[in-house]
Amino acid sequence: MASNIDSKIPTTPDLMKGVHLIGHGGLDQLVYRTDIPTPKPKEGEVLIKVLAAGVNNTDINTRIGWYSKQVTGDTNSGADEGFDELDASTATWSGSALQFPMIQGADVCGQVVAVGAGVSSSRIGQRVLVRTMQQDPSTNKPFDCITFGSEYNGGFAQYTCALSVEAYVVNTSWNDIALASIPCAYSTAENMLHRAGLKAGEQVLITGASGGVGSAAVQLAKRRGAYVIAVAGSAKHEDIRALGADKLVARGADLVAAIGIDAIDLVVDLVAGPDFPQLLEVLCRGGRYATSGAIAGPMVELDIRTLYLKDLTFVGCTYQEQVVFDNLINYIEADEIRPVVAQTYPLEQIHQAQTDFLSKRFTGKLVLVPEA
Repeated sequence: MASNIDSKIPTTPDLMKGVHLIGHGGLDQLVYRTDIPTPKPKEGEVLIKVLAAGVNNTDINTRIGWYSKQVTGDTNSGADEGFDELDASTATWSGSALQFPMIQGADVCGQVVAVGAGVSSSRIGQRVLVRTMQQDPSTNKPFDCITFGSEYNGGFAQYTCALSVEAYVVNTSWNDIALASIPCAYSTAENMLHRAGLKAGEQVLITGASGGVGSAAVQLAKRRGAYVIAVAGSAKHEDIRALGADKLVARGADLVAAIGIDAIDLVVDLVAGPDFPQLLEVLCRGGRYATSGAIAGPMVELDIRTLYLKDLTFVGCTYQEQVVFDNLINYIEADEIRPVVAQTYPLEQIHQAQTDFLSKRFTGKLVLVPEA
């Protein structure tokens, strides 16, 4: 897969094309524009020409304000129209109101075209991936973090700025679209496995296994030598088997009947919703449950006796140590994982891309490509 990187650095225009999020709500809040001022890198930053940008659940969740605890439904419930009477100050994962208009896009593969003060000009021309979940530079405290494309403008534009330390050079023959499918989904999946301490020989159950994070988790768990049981719609089973899953279970199936009680060492859950109690039943005594999503709904039924009588450990996974993204770059450069891209779209078709994303009729990732 060849790179699309420019052999010569182009002149940066004063205005660029991009997508403004103008408020929380439906798809109409995403406005494609051709007159957005091109950003200029500040001290410690690089200016990146965006070559490709992936589509993620977090982009949609942020747009519709799903992170607010006023919202109790699944992630599709307000995806087209948004939610009525939403308190914007509670509508982000960080708990701080967004500043509109803003540019979303948590996944970026791009080329450094300019640098700010304090950054070596040798960075110009490098092809980079931007770390999605970043340490908050204002505190440097563990668990204080910001998301690229949320607290900072992201990749749904021709150009974006990022802290130089968060723009990772990657040496690979993968093309830009393939690389753009990695940062958010794969770092989320790797973080769950890292935080939960998945070991070779353990049995792991992965829900939502056909999505971006789920399909990444299947590959990354197999890379660690685990036995992988994946839950997904039956039509996608062969796709997921090709990624390394050892056993497939149909979405909506009786997990206890399909897997057995006390059979699983680790559950990697991206779904939650009404099937949550079954996940704890299939966990072994001393088992671990890790989550970074709730696409079927955040409100679940928990029998606290199951938690303490089985000595279970629950791990919520948002904050990422730097080693997580370091690992991903190493895996890419060693060809130990492979991208799963279902479809690409020009940036101006972002409404269609998010509509298709919400349909869940594909395996892997959808990627947007800005115009040259």
